[in-house]
Amino acid sequence: MNPKIIFLDIDGTLISELAAPSAAVTDAIRTARRNGHKVCLCTGRNTPIIVEDILEIGFDGIVASAGAHVEVRGEVLFDSLLPESLVQECLTVFHRHNVYCRIETPEGIYTDTEMEQLLKTARPDKSNSELIRMQKELEGKLPVFPYEKYPGNGAYKMCITCTDISSIEEAKKILGDRFTFVVHPFGNKGCINGEIIPKEIDKGKGMKLVCGYYGTDLKDTIAFGDSMNDYEMLKTAGTGIAMGNACEELKAAADLVCESVWEDGICHGFKRLGLFC
Repeated sequence: MNPKIIFLDIDGTLISELAAPSAAVTDAIRTARRNGHKVCLCTGRNTPIIVEDILEIGFDGIVASAGAHVEVRGEVLFDSLLPESLVQECLTVFHRHNVYCRIETPEGIYTDTEMEQLLKTARPDKSNSELIRMQKELEGKLPVFPYEKYPGNGAYKMCITCTDISSIEEAKKILGDRFTFVVHPFGNKGCINGEIIPKEIDKGKGMKLVCGYYGTDLKDTIAFGDSMNDYEMLKTAGTGIAMGNACEELKAAADLVCESVWEDGICHGFKRLGLFC
């Protein structure tokens, strides 16, 4: 087998509900690396909220902020911030249509008060890892700050919530030429959530930069994910794997479906692909 580069989403893939990585998954990653494969994170999280209990597993690169930040061995290969004028335009459009926001930057996450209130009352589907994570963050498990502390120096991307999908559709009419709107297709009660990512940014493009750094062909890549913000990652990879807890839309786009995050799906996927040999 040629050495592979394996790209792993975090929430709903590597871990569930802000839990620590399981011993089985940690061992699987370390074993694959000892066997000559490289393992990279490929996440929508910005770097300030990729916490130490994840990083200490050991990784060969990080694609963060859905592809807006890419680093390998401490070297930044790509870093792209939205200009502040565009951030403010987005906020104006979203607020006009009753869509609430969180701004994700190199310093941290900054959240609308209205978004916090909506998150506190939302009843997410068990598989909506993004919404569950945002709820857990309000409990103080990750660095999230009120919008008033936002430094105003630009942002990687924005997450959005609302109670009516038509609100997002109205905002998309204005911003859809510049942003990809990723709306997570789960049966949540009281809250619809998603994110906007600049058209020129996605996880797949981040993967290509990592492959270029290591001189690896894309056919020798494997990607694991669970949400629609992982779509480009799975389609770019030589083998795209959806978690058992993934939304049906992502499963349909994947080459394989493994067990759920609660069943250490990554570990089982690694075994089936021969990464322990």
